[in-house]
Amino acid sequence: MNDTPPEQLTREQIESMQLERLHELLSEVHDSNPFWTARMQQAEIAPGDVNSLDDFRKFPITVKAELVDDQNAHPPYGTNLTYPLRAYSRLHQTSGTTGKPMRWLDTPRSWDWIMDCWAQIYRIVGLREDDVLAFPFSFGPFIGFWAAFEGANRLGNLCLPMGGMTSEARLRMIAELAATVVCCTPTYALRLVDVAEEKGIDLAATAVRMLIVAGEPGGNIPAVRKRIEEGWGARVFDHWGMTDIASLGIEPEANPGGLLILETECIAEIVDPETGEPRAPGEVGELLITNLGRWGHPVIRYRTGDLVRAATEPCASGLHLLRLEGGILGRADDMLTIRGNNVFPSSIEAILREIDEVAEYRIVVERVREMQHLRLEIEPTEAVGNDEERLQQLLVRIGTTIKDRLNFQAEITPVATGSLPRFEMKGRRLVRNDR
Repeated sequence: MNDTPPEQLTREQIESMQLERLHELLSEVHDSNPFWTARMQQAEIAPGDVNSLDDFRKFPITVKAELVDDQNAHPPYGTNLTYPLRAYSRLHQTSGTTGKPMRWLDTPRSWDWIMDCWAQIYRIVGLREDDVLAFPFSFGPFIGFWAAFEGANRLGNLCLPMGGMTSEARLRMIAELAATVVCCTPTYALRLVDVAEEKGIDLAATAVRMLIVAGEPGGNIPAVRKRIEEGWGARVFDHWGMTDIASLGIEPEANPGGLLILETECIAEIVDPETGEPRAPGEVGELLITNLGRWGHPVIRYRTGDLVRAATEPCASGLHLLRLEGGILGRADDMLTIRGNNVFPSSIEAILREIDEVAEYRIVVERVREMQHLRLEIEPTEAVGNDEERLQQLLVRIGTTIKDRLNFQAEITPVATGSLPRFEMKGRRLVRNDR
């Protein structure tokens, strides 16, 4: 069993390893980590009480707000630390998309665990020894692709850091140094396609054979994937992770359209967002994560806010890991109710990315007469923006498609070409003025 790569274990072996590592985690944090010790005492649960994964479900669910409040009450890092501060060697923080950033610390041992996660991820996507990886992102405190960079570096692959460069300079470096793998957000992969077209760079003629995209929904939205793959002439692999949970999901090479969760490194649960009760395979629910190797700063039964659906059929890759059909379907906290219809921004993006005449967009949500009202700001391509008749046809087409697929009539407003922001990291196209 020890000689078998973790991702290739049987279902029985996976669950056995999960329980063993869970015992180790709970024993390590009990009486050492003030945050989790208090929660175990409140729930009247001791490490020895957890003798099965069913027993573990008695442990209380943790929400992000509790960790944020803890850091605010005990700055700068909160009480979710298992060891003295001198034991930690790396700091990252969340992107702050949904509020104030959280700071996250790793010990050398927990960072090694994250590297092990990336070794699995790279095996699952079929990384080769001679692959050259390009990382066009800022290398700031957001964990982003820091772990992906170092994970590939530890495997011996040549890694190209591209912080502090223009998009054009990054593209020329990718071409000149024959990068074969690009790691970035879906938003930035699309942005680089646009820049390449503007600067006359033929992406399909480069050596790039795959893109690993992460940080936001998009890699598993068919229209987004199609645009990226056509623009780059390369295969897209969706990846999932968060600063507060680490890197735990990847699309398998042999079975596009979903995510495999590295279950030897975490316990993943899919629950009803309202009740916390388990969801059956095929039903949409919220993903809870317990990471099993990040002992210094762990999360236990942590609400990720991501809505997912467990596949009902075995994965074509032959691996026995949990497979999320369609990847991350949306964010529980991003769900909008428009005229009685539940709508996710990713559903709107899936429609708009099918329409080549849309260069960029923004979703603005306001409250009108105590109800959510959605307005779409559409930036057309330059050719369409300069032709009033084509512009009006585009707006009608968008409105009709949204009405047919999502069952509501959207307010659609055209904006000037080049007026909406472009993004290097996560796209922030949802503006909520309804809260």
